[in-house]
Amino acid sequence: MKATIDREGCISCGLCASTCPEVFQMADDGRAEVCADPVPESVEDAAAEARDSCPVSVIMIG
Repeated sequence: MKATIDREGCISCGLCASTCPEVFQMADDGRAEVCADPVPESVEDAAAEARDSCPVSVIMIG
């Protein structure tokens, strides 16, 4: 399973990084980025929760 973020659409709320820090982190520019590829099986549910909770729906997992 792979996670991607449309960083151009990211509003830097940090929800994904706080929900699933094993997969998402805040980059130096303040926007979220993926820090794990592939998504570890043990945190797939948390990564999906981060995707579903993103207020601007810029996280894709597949």
